[in-house]
Amino acid sequence: MLTTSPTRPDTITLPADLFGYRLLADPRLNKGTAFTEEERSAFLLHGLLPPTVVSIEEQANRRLRAFREFHTDLERYAFLRDLQDTNETLYYALLGQNVEELLPIVYTPTVGAGCASFSRLFRKPRGVFLSIPHRKQIRQILSNPQFDKTEVIVVTDGERILGLGDQGAGGMGIPIGKLALYTACGGVDPATALPILLDVGTDNETNLNDPLYIGWRHKRVRGEEYDSFVAEFIAAVTERWPHVLLQWEDFAKANATRLLDTYRDRLCSFNDDIQGTAAVATGTLLAAINVTGEPLTQQRIAILGGGSAGCGIANLLMAAMIDAGLDRQEAASRFYLVDKDGLLTEGMNDLAAFQQPFVQKREALAHWNLGNPSRITLLDVIYNAKPTALIGVSAQAGAFTESVVRGMARHNKRPIVFPLSNPVSCAEATPADVEIWSEGRALIGAGSPFPPLKRNGQPFAVDQTNNSYIFPGVGLGAIATRARRITDTMFMAAAKALAEMSPARHDPNANLLPRVTQLREVAIDVAIAVGKQAYAEGLTEGIDSEADIEEAVRNKIWVPRYLSYQRSMAGPYV
Repeated sequence: MLTTSPTRPDTITLPADLFGYRLLADPRLNKGTAFTEEERSAFLLHGLLPPTVVSIEEQANRRLRAFREFHTDLERYAFLRDLQDTNETLYYALLGQNVEELLPIVYTPTVGAGCASFSRLFRKPRGVFLSIPHRKQIRQILSNPQFDKTEVIVVTDGERILGLGDQGAGGMGIPIGKLALYTACGGVDPATALPILLDVGTDNETNLNDPLYIGWRHKRVRGEEYDSFVAEFIAAVTERWPHVLLQWEDFAKANATRLLDTYRDRLCSFNDDIQGTAAVATGTLLAAINVTGEPLTQQRIAILGGGSAGCGIANLLMAAMIDAGLDRQEAASRFYLVDKDGLLTEGMNDLAAFQQPFVQKREALAHWNLGNPSRITLLDVIYNAKPTALIGVSAQAGAFTESVVRGMARHNKRPIVFPLSNPVSCAEATPADVEIWSEGRALIGAGSPFPPLKRNGQPFAVDQTNNSYIFPGVGLGAIATRARRITDTMFMAAAKALAEMSPARHDPNANLLPRVTQLREVAIDVAIAVGKQAYAEGLTEGIDSEADIEEAVRNKIWVPRYLSYQRSMAGPYV
């Protein structure tokens, strides 16, 4: 057990048996060449390290130079993952100082390639793999003292990884990447973050036939067996960590909303694909309408992708419209959700319950000019409904065609176009094409990082309308206030806080979102807004007044710096 010195708070005492190679092998404690001469003597590190002692700044500079020497993003991803598993403090110092350059490697878009190559890149264990064959051992596995400090869990079953589909055990790359952003952007202590993969098999034949695949070689378990496995997992989690925050990540359409609805009132949890995506889209749209000048109550919103993410966006935006004065029926009628079978309309087969509020009535479409009334396309929606905003969460590359974007530009002075699907290969359009087809008038948000556009002869950064602007702050706010639940109104508070930070509020020619380099400031503002909403709803613990929330949030921020180590007064080498 590690203890902190009461007289020297920056000094911790390590167990007597933690020295030499064993200390260097612990990624949370390893300092590499930054161990001082005194520490090297105390912990028998002389000879195991080169003699030069350097600062964490010098180490970060060396690692950055090495990072830049690789030729591919996948090589850079593997390099950073290895650094994370070797020296966590240095990893987060490097990431925090170079977030704009490294974020696309740690997170989207490169994390998708990392998941697809996870079995080949696997070197050291990180997080927890809970598989069906070991379901009776879940409590024993989670009881490991290594996980005692856990405050936040990101869990996936690997079935719908970004736009890549079923990656099986390779999906673990997503919880690892998400939690890296919890720390780099939200300041969450990495010792309190636990990535978990529920290995229920895979239907990916490439994985099943790959001799290097590290997951359970079995067809994906579904139905009652799947549900009971998830139930056992949740029961074990709530027993082990009664106040934990759990984030559901990259579950397939059939399970995402269902699991969220089943468990959201049993523990503090949320689904980032549904609620985080909705909040960042809502926050960015609120920023955009400040530029267009058309009020929220007059917006008509087309969404390509009628799954859990698309309906999550529609739900949150509809709630905002209702808050602005519309009744529910009028608000719902302003959404046009287009799925694989076309516009969602009444009478369609196999509509999910979460899609029902956004089904368009046939009589409302009677005057539309349609080529094929049995399948109403996105282009039909553009030219008949004349939407003011177009949002893509379909994972269909190129779905926002030139005709679609030019149609948006024909009906809107400043069309709002958000191709949000990740990774880059799944984006509905490139910002460069949207810029050309809209004659430079579109307000653009993309889910992945893209090269800058050129406006008025100057480079103009593309707004990365990505969940990284939301979930780190939501998590930080929930943890800092020990929130018992995460509500939709807390996500609304997060969206409004993000909109308040929009540079376009003060300059209509500026970006809709703050720069990626400001993600820490965004997370803190979002966390405070979420904490205040949780307090207003009576969901916090240990918070005496709203005035205490900002201090609670800021006190929770972890900063990557090396502490001083002293040895226990008893041990085999004293």
